[in-house]
Amino acid sequence: MVYLFLGASLVVILIGAKFFTNGVEWLGVRLGLARGAVGSVLAAIGTALPETMIPLVAILMGHGQASQDIGVGAILGAPFMLGTVGFMLAGMMTILLIRRRRRAVLLPHPALVRRDLGFFLMAYSLAIGAAFLPQALRPVVVVLLLAAYIAFVARALSQGEKCGEGDDVGPLLAVPQMANPPLVLILLQVVFSFMVILGGAKVFVHGIGILAHTFGVAPFIFALLIAPIATEMPELFNSLIWIREGKDTLALGNITGAMVFQSSIVPAIGISFTAWQLTPAAFVSAALALTSAWIVFLTVRRRGYLYGPLLFLMGAGFYAFFVTMVISGAL
Repeated sequence: MVYLFLGASLVVILIGAKFFTNGVEWLGVRLGLARGAVGSVLAAIGTALPETMIPLVAILMGHGQASQDIGVGAILGAPFMLGTVGFMLAGMMTILLIRRRRRAVLLPHPALVRRDLGFFLMAYSLAIGAAFLPQALRPVVVVLLLAAYIAFVARALSQGEKCGEGDDVGPLLAVPQMANPPLVLILLQVVFSFMVILGGAKVFVHGIGILAHTFGVAPFIFALLIAPIATEMPELFNSLIWIREGKDTLALGNITGAMVFQSSIVPAIGISFTAWQLTPAAFVSAALALTSAWIVFLTVRRRGYLYGPLLFLMGAGFYAFFVTMVISGAL
């Protein structure tokens, strides 16, 4: 029965993601936003809410060390999952859709990818480095992370060409017969589809939690490895849909924009309300996420594109390495 619920929730998330991406694109057109802002800010923040709720609930409403472990694990699990499984799936889609796309590469706007990942590398390094600082200095890190994200959003909202320029946005799925839908219908589709995604992710998390309890998985490992699989699904499904439609800037921006959010706002919560004492497993997961981001950053900077098969191998390899270390007891 658990597996049936897991499968059904995946279908719900996929349908919700289809409507959400379509609605967010139309919202970007209506508001005259830059294309990079749609993927890196609107879609990224919206779909980041499910995984943000896990550490918030665990840290602020939970009790005991287990709740602290779940909170910190969820905070670190999101960037790790995006930097490994996220890139892996993006690369896999280019392989599966090579006939449709007629290429095995992703061609996002290089400057936008460099902007997002440059921020991630700076902010996440700062957040991890806070674990080595005395408690009195950590509020300074929190302020820096929050201020940096505000500056990032301000820049993203104005940088790049407008959403819809050179893209086939397609009709609003809620009212496909309307060529120029009103803003209220666009907002209703975005909000409703997000609630559908959130509901599907909640069911999936519950099912994964039952399986974790059944197999005796430790709270920190559950939060780091298992929960993000469900909570990152909105970002991943959105990106896969955009890759299928050939909208690589939106697809990569959704992943890298979520990494920006998960490297600044969410760690600021953990640094503020927990002891922020990281385990070896936490440091290794952070190192892998940062290494993955560095590789993508340097590749885009040097070549201007991402080769799908190599992106797939990198993400899969890093994730498999970490899981192997955990299973073997090395971490």
